[in-house]
Amino acid sequence: METSPRTPAETTPQTRATDDDRIATATVLGDAFVCGALAADEHEQRLSHAWAARYTSELSALTGDLPASGPTDVARAQQHSDVREWMTEWRWWSGAAIIMSALWGIQAIRSDPGFFWPLVPLGIWAAVLIAVAIWPRPEDH
Repeated sequence: METSPRTPAETTPQTRATDDDRIATATVLGDAFVCGALAADEHEQRLSHAWAARYTSELSALTGDLPASGPTDVARAQQHSDVREWMTEWRWWSGAAIIMSALWGIQAIRSDPGFFWPLVPLGIWAAVLIAVAIWPRPEDH
């Protein structure tokens, strides 16, 4: 079961930190390091404190002085979810490609196969998957 990290408004100083909270903090610290807001030694120190944190207030203290950058944790989680969903669709496409190609191969063994007919449904399906990936969504505006 996947949960999204809590926002500070959903926590109290004594709220126990979850692994998702620690991962979200580590991501923020990594972004700050990449952007130059943290030196390597400070990043390493804060990261070790993040993994050892018991409460969300400890995690908030580690990122409270950092500039906001990049997408929020919720937006990042949604983006990763969208990519996973898109990749799942490609796995279905691959499975269908194997099955249709096998059917075409059996047809080729029995008689003249003619045109590689799996190309038509697979090509249309691939075009739709690519269009979904590049077409802007209403919430992107």
